[in-house]
Amino acid sequence: MGQYIVRRLLQAIPMLLLVSMLLFALVNIAPGGPMSAYSRTNRIPAEKKEAIRRSFGLDKPLPVQYLIWLIGNDWMQLDTDGDGVIDGKGTRKGVLRGDFGFSYKDRKPVLDIIADRLWNTVYLMTITLIVVALVAVPIGILSAVKQYSAFDITVTTLSFMGQAMPEFWLGLILILVFYVTLDNPVTGESLLPGGGMYTIGAEFSLVDRINHLILPVSMGVVGWVAWWSRFLRSSMLEVINQDYIRTARAKGQIERKVLYRHALKNALIPLVTMIMIDFPYVFTGAIVAEQIFSWPGMGRMYYDAATSRDYPMLMGVLILGSIVIILSNLMADIIYAYLDPRVRYD
Repeated sequence: MGQYIVRRLLQAIPMLLLVSMLLFALVNIAPGGPMSAYSRTNRIPAEKKEAIRRSFGLDKPLPVQYLIWLIGNDWMQLDTDGDGVIDGKGTRKGVLRGDFGFSYKDRKPVLDIIADRLWNTVYLMTITLIVVALVAVPIGILSAVKQYSAFDITVTTLSFMGQAMPEFWLGLILILVFYVTLDNPVTGESLLPGGGMYTIGAEFSLVDRINHLILPVSMGVVGWVAWWSRFLRSSMLEVINQDYIRTARAKGQIERKVLYRHALKNALIPLVTMIMIDFPYVFTGAIVAEQIFSWPGMGRMYYDAATSRDYPMLMGVLILGSIVIILSNLMADIIYAYLDPRVRYD
């Protein structure tokens, strides 16, 4: 297993290099660009616009821009305050040495901005996925065990509704009901806050933090529970009819032990794939949820960077997402080997 992990990590290096080339090209050839805001006005002299282009490094051919982004440039012109005036020259280390450059919009190092937002996203998405697992796994098991019962039919109907329901629409309805319409009978204020991580200006309160989590977590939970529970139900239905399950029952083992020790462990394998697909959201954020609920996380930051054509910030988030996806696939393979002893990576 150790050799397999090392081999996969080494294979990820050229894969990430190719992905970075593709992403860099797509981001930079998209319509618009960082200079589009300056192009709409005639108040900025042409020579100053050209100075801003040079400070962004946009005056060089695309392959040269990529190499500077990747390996750095020891004589890079610097415009530290974004006024179009070159303040001096400095060293750009490049991504390979941990330097993702400066944000065009905020004029701060990309990694510093990501570090400020990353833990907000991890905080929100980790709680969301934990709630999803706690709800979806029992529902999936009960639906399979009680196939075609009233419970199964009800859950199936609700799952189809959850899968078909647009996420942004659900978020807006939650705000309309719990923030706009319903009031707290004690304080007379809105029943639940409509956005943010906490009440601005108030002292730290665990209840306040939980209240701010309820709506965005609920919005994410609905869709994921619908998907995860259906996957687990289908997988459990295949497993509980296998010969080894009947053998375990014939030996007199209690039903709970048969389901959770023998059936569930193998039934989780397809669900692991679904979980690993969703796992990058823990680090890259859910754009819709963070935008609707004004959550200062990675998803909202990515949306702001895309609308402002902040190339270094876009590339920072995209590369982080690519790394997490590759590591998620590796984690899935490792979990497969634990859940199913027949899986070997020799």
